Amino acid sequence: MMAAEPRLSYGIQKNIESKVKSAALILHDIGTKEERKEKVEDFKEGKIDILFVFNMLLTGFDAKRLKKLYIGRVIKAHNLLQTLTRVNRTYKDFRYGYVVDFADIQKEFDKTNLDYFNELQAELGDEMEYYSNIFKSQEEINQEIQEIKDVLLHYNTENAEIFSQQITQIKDRSEMLKITKVLNNAKSLYNLIRLSGNYEMLEKLDFHQLTILSREASNHLALINTKEALENNVDTTNLLNIALEDIIFAFVKVKEEEMVLADQLKNTLQKTREALGGNFDPSDPVFISLREELERLFKKKNLSEVTKEEMEKNIKALEKIYSAAKELERKNQLLKAKYDNDEKYARLHKRLMEKDPLTDSESKLIEVLQGLKKEVDKQILQNSTMLENESFVERMMIKLVIDQFKNKNNIPIDLATSKRVNGMIVKEYMNEFHGRRA
Repeated sequence: MMAAEPRLSYGIQKNIESKVKSAALILHDIGTKEERKEKVEDFKEGKIDILFVFNMLLTGFDAKRLKKLYIGRVIKAHNLLQTLTRVNRTYKDFRYGYVVDFADIQKEFDKTNLDYFNELQAELGDEMEYYSNIFKSQEEINQEIQEIKDVLLHYNTENAEIFSQQITQIKDRSEMLKITKVLNNAKSLYNLIRLSGNYEMLEKLDFHQLTILSREASNHLALINTKEALENNVDTTNLLNIALEDIIFAFVKVKEEEMVLADQLKNTLQKTREALGGNFDPSDPVFISLREELERLFKKKNLSEVTKEEMEKNIKALEKIYSAAKELERKNQLLKAKYDNDEKYARLHKRLMEKDPLTDSESKLIEVLQGLKKEVDKQILQNSTMLENESFVERMMIKLVIDQFKNKNNIPIDLATSKRVNGMIVKEYMNEFHGRRA
């Protein structure tokens, strides 16, 4: 067998001087099961140098020291791939496994690879492109590493505090989004490089440091998104700002007693507006009611014409709204804490409890949404680019929604309800990704 001319050799054989001292033969129909098991264990422990087998040990055989495999007959399809993976584990100084082919398996190997790839592509459909990252070549990885370096060229990536100070000066969302994107991609590349075994490529970037910088960048991007969302809110905020301006300039020719009331009214309106402005759930019926009541106080009246009695009445009304707003904020913070301070899931929780609740147990709903949050965030962490394709996110999340409600928590949920819940959570994630106000 050794004298034959091998037609195919995978990898580059390492030049190691060694002497074969022992060998054994394992056949499925000769000897007892215990005898065969003993030979396998002796090979794993290094007591046997060469093991000859026929129709044996193709699957379920795990011996890290097996680094060279001689194939003397054609093996097909699944069995071929299983056989080749017997030598794909790293062992001591060996980074590769070696296959010496005496049966000309190249054609069968190519056919099997193509069959599995076509099957994978058919199963994933449009999602295939999001799994293509695991097949990146070394050249593609090098290009993305260079892109990361180019984007971060003018920033101090060695000191997180200085980096944070530098990006804090960025006001343009698109510029901040570009920085955040390459830092998130660095996390994906780190996992990909480790998976590929090209560990020398890990020296090209300080991936641990970039993970820290990614958090800083994400925080500043979130701040820019929040600022833009507030600035684009042209309804209640502008109305209340105008009301404050009117109060400031209104009582210039009145008695001192009325000036004191005017200051009190202004201060009360200010703290009430701030209490409502910090609310993260503008769709909350309680919040909507309080906001409408606040608007009602000032919408139709010229504040420069407000009498002393009306000021006193408005102050009492504002104090009532303020107290209710503070209580709403207290409850909101308690609920948000249940989801690791994630506003998205606190809002989803309230929407699912307001109308036709899916369960009578609010604690049960919390368990479901906590599980859903964990699974969704894990998927996004593994593939940070998926949020660029909303249809892909919808298909991914609907499976997780059904699994969490029906399979893991035994809460009946029909297809229509599943789609409704899925639509709500997808909207939350997409709003957050695009910096849109909830």
